[in-house]
Amino acid sequence: MKKRFKHIVGILFFLSFTTFSFSAGYYLIQLLPINLPNYIHYLATILLSLLIMFLLGYLIHFFHHSKRQHFVQEIIAALRKIANGDFNVQLDFELDEQNEISELIGHFNHMTKQLKQMEEMRQEFISNVSHEIQSPLTSIVGFAQAIQYNELTLEERNHYLTIIETESRRLSKLSDNLLKLTSLESEQHPFEKNSYRLDQQIRHIILACEPNWTEKELEMDVSLDKLFITADEELMSQVWTNLIHNSIKFTPSGGQLSIRLQLIEHQAVISITDTGIGISEQDQLHVFERFFKADLARDRTKSGSGLGLSIVKKIVEMHEGQISVESKLGVGTTFKVVLPIL
Repeated sequence: MKKRFKHIVGILFFLSFTTFSFSAGYYLIQLLPINLPNYIHYLATILLSLLIMFLLGYLIHFFHHSKRQHFVQEIIAALRKIANGDFNVQLDFELDEQNEISELIGHFNHMTKQLKQMEEMRQEFISNVSHEIQSPLTSIVGFAQAIQYNELTLEERNHYLTIIETESRRLSKLSDNLLKLTSLESEQHPFEKNSYRLDQQIRHIILACEPNWTEKELEMDVSLDKLFITADEELMSQVWTNLIHNSIKFTPSGGQLSIRLQLIEHQAVISITDTGIGISEQDQLHVFERFFKADLARDRTKSGSGLGLSIVKKIVEMHEGQISVESKLGVGTTFKVVLPIL
């Protein structure tokens, strides 16, 4: 409809332009102080009208071409900035109507905005990785230098060696998680779905974590409905392992841990609730971001890479599911996973 309207407007403009040119040519010929034969008069009117049409067309083309050339030069300059890594670029042209050029400008500005956000995320990612690597490396180097002193007792030496081993394992886990997250986000990670009992999988993971929750004397409340699900069993195992380990880690001794699996409206709903330290409302907005750690979780005895929940969220989304968190400081936290039954 829009193209048809433009076509009609174009025809009307051409007719008006032609009429104006021939009228101007006729009027100018009439102003001549000499009398011309009819044939010469008509011929002169036609030639002058065509000349007027040519001159007006050239002027219109000149101004239009100049504007278009300026537009092209602006785009080339913007592309050069982007090629040099400067994504803070926006095209700002005042157009009278919405057309292909305005649409191109809109898409270009959207592209630069997305590239700028990606660059900011890249820089933040590099900064976070550097920080996470630097911290354990500093401890390893410091304690490695400390054990060189001959005055250390055997107990002190073993204590320092234990710290070096712990920090080395922390580095190794960080590396594994980075590779895992990169693989998942590249969409090239092996993804094999099969049907299996979800309740049995979660129960096995709970039993595997028994030494952890018995050591802290946690009260376990487990209710798992019999439920089959079609998913990547290995990847989903990482989800439940991470969530259950986190709940145990941040729940004080003598606390409670509740794990529920229900079938609600053709969806598997899994909730893991603890009576741990909780997460502030502000931190809940960022808890699934890479390298994010809530302030209360920065105790070195409970520190992690800050990648676990990012991996969990990615795996859940790969299965077209959703994950959410509800928490209150000093009361506890509930992670809820909703998965489609395929």
